[in-house]
Amino acid sequence: MELRHLRGFVAVAEGGTVTAAANSLGLAPASVSEQVRRLESGLGVTLFERTPHGMRLTGPGATLLARARDLLDHADEVRRAVTGGRRRVRIGALEMLAAAKLPAVIRHLSQRRPDLDVDVCSLTRQALLAEVSRGELDAALLLDSGPQIGGLGFTPPPDLEFADVGEVGLSLVSAPGGDPDPLLVSPLGCSIRLAADRLFGAEVSRRELTSLATAREWTRQGLGRALLPDFALGSDLDTGALVRVSDDPPGLALRLVWLRSRGSALRDVLYAMSATPPTPVTRG
Repeated sequence: MELRHLRGFVAVAEGGTVTAAANSLGLAPASVSEQVRRLESGLGVTLFERTPHGMRLTGPGATLLARARDLLDHADEVRRAVTGGRRRVRIGALEMLAAAKLPAVIRHLSQRRPDLDVDVCSLTRQALLAEVSRGELDAALLLDSGPQIGGLGFTPPPDLEFADVGEVGLSLVSAPGGDPDPLLVSPLGCSIRLAADRLFGAEVSRRELTSLATAREWTRQGLGRALLPDFALGSDLDTGALVRVSDDPPGLALRLVWLRSRGSALRDVLYAMSATPPTPVTRG
């Protein structure tokens, strides 16, 4: 097996087609197809089913994918050790966490691992999970609850592990003397909306707004109550612009997720991102 053949194989597995893999590698599709054919010939197995809709991993292909990523990670580590190059880590976060919570995690990582170059992007949860699953992101930071990924009410892809690196507090608030109804909520799919739906069920009247910021402002204007995360409240509780209307519900986990097959290669980075050594948990 040659590393370039493994890179071509991984690119096809992640992109789903030879054309997508060729674009990501900057190669001609024929070159990528030849890399895959040579790898299959050398191993004596079929790694992909060729379908009208793209390339689908076979059983042996799925087995190779995890190990190929480990081999490529190790090869990159060796190259950096020899050349003095810096390691690059790609971290994603929910859009609402990118400004509020991710900087502290990145600062903690930078203090512990100044040798790393960190790329950061903000995406929706679905896009984050898809890019982690494809190996395009090393890890992602999102909100969740419970002992498994998706406990908040979303469906994750398989083969992910996680470690909780913090907590986001929640408060049910209204303006002093404001109207307690309806419940002002963010759009479907938003983590805080999922938490509100789990907390209140279907019987509570809702008004769906465009964002958490809008829900907060409408609440300040006395037009309802809202479940808001600690980072969206600002100084409103301290100034009395908003008041709690119940005891605070359980908070949400600030959860770091990564692909199980990348765990060994990322272990030192995951440790550096956490205040304490992460205890990986596999979605089961």
